[in-house]
Amino acid sequence: MVSASSSPHGSGSAESSKSPESPESPESAPGGGRSLRRIVAASLVGTTIEWYDFFLYGSAAALVFNKLFFPDSDPLVGTLLAFLTYAVGFAARPVGALVFGHYGDRVGRKKLLVISLLMMGGATFAIGLLPTHATVGAFAPVLLTTLRLVQGFALGGEWGGAVLLVSEHGDPRRRGFWASWPQTGAPAGQLLATGVLAALTALLSDGAFESWGWRIPFLLSGLLVVVGLWVRLAVDESPVFREARARAEARKERDRAAGATAAEEMPVLAVLRHHWRDVLVAMGARMAENISFYVLTAFLLVYLTDHLDLSKQTGLNAVLIASAVHFTVIPLWGALSDRVGRRPVYILGAAGVGVWIFPFFALLDTGSFGLIVLAVTVGLVLHGAMYAPQAAFFSELFATRMRYSGASIGAQFSSVAAGAPAPMIATALLAEFDGSALVSVYVIAAALLTVVALVCAKETRDRDLATVGEPGAAAAGAAGAPGTAPAPGSPGSAAEGARQPVEP
Repeated sequence: MVSASSSPHGSGSAESSKSPESPESPESAPGGGRSLRRIVAASLVGTTIEWYDFFLYGSAAALVFNKLFFPDSDPLVGTLLAFLTYAVGFAARPVGALVFGHYGDRVGRKKLLVISLLMMGGATFAIGLLPTHATVGAFAPVLLTTLRLVQGFALGGEWGGAVLLVSEHGDPRRRGFWASWPQTGAPAGQLLATGVLAALTALLSDGAFESWGWRIPFLLSGLLVVVGLWVRLAVDESPVFREARARAEARKERDRAAGATAAEEMPVLAVLRHHWRDVLVAMGARMAENISFYVLTAFLLVYLTDHLDLSKQTGLNAVLIASAVHFTVIPLWGALSDRVGRRPVYILGAAGVGVWIFPFFALLDTGSFGLIVLAVTVGLVLHGAMYAPQAAFFSELFATRMRYSGASIGAQFSSVAAGAPAPMIATALLAEFDGSALVSVYVIAAALLTVVALVCAKETRDRDLATVGEPGAAAAGAAGAPGTAPAPGSPGSAAEGARQPVEP
């Protein structure tokens, strides 16, 4: 990330441009390109492992947890109960967002990312050791739910830190592209989890898989965490965060010298005070992205196996192929958002998912493997148009001193209303109406809500992360660097600078 004084529009604050603590931009410093690639790799490896753990649970909930932990229910009700424990993880994500966001804004991004990786990996490994209902009775689903809470808590803090670490290091002209790489951790984790499950279900009989085979992918998480820690511990803290903390400490020293003793505002309270509109925009933007993803992947397995009586292998293989394409297109959508803006790409994805959902189920109903793969692949490509610019878009909404909290709250609080109940609502609608029509309406409603939220938002592509929300940013931006003029809509423009909150 370039320093405030060398933003693309020359809109940095005078204070930050003179600060001796201001770090050099990784892109302008020697070896900066290698540094940025290392940061991207660390974020990608970590998010891949985190999402592997999280998606593995969702796939297992659809395939075996109903039988192993809720055996007294009929198959569809058992699946609903399994998805209920799946949703519990989402309920813990806002709590993780608050805790990790608070400390991430106070002590840094890197330390919290290491903690989240250890928590997620440890919980997933422990799930692989759990006794089932046949062994300990009702205590089994209690243990499963507890570990799911730990997973959700960790993931609630992981996402914000991972995307901010890249956003705050990277070249601002290509922020959408670079920040989209941690987002590829979701399809990479899905690819890895689905691939392991698909291989096991192909190699093992149903009895062997349900007896012991399902434990293998959970236990593999322990090895993945070791790799993730090795990569993640080698990266540096965000330079934008270090610069912001240095400015904050300098202001404290001046206040103390002047006899002022104002307490520093908690990040979460600062977000709700200065950025509550941006939080609502982020939450609305997440609705279609979150709901469509879990319908396209987790609910898909239920629809194919319980409604169409197709094999588990058919659904797993379809998601496997589609996830590989999903992984590939996310950076392309991110790069496009650098050219045309975050909002147009995001709106395209939301509208596209809403239009595609009826053809999606029509293709599934054919029972043809090729058409099922086509249905899921197109759906995930459109989902990628929302997911790719999301990292940069959310990062650009909030000031540095509250960015971890703001991005995490906006992303994770919406997951309680979006991704958490999506598989359950879709499964309940399928059970009640024996068809996909109302499930499609459900996805379309989410798409409309997201489009409305984005229409109400402002474009953020040209914002300088070092100066968003900083005192004096508007005045410095209006003056600009010698021989430069602030770009319209950037933090350097008078209108945009006036809109930014002033730090207390």
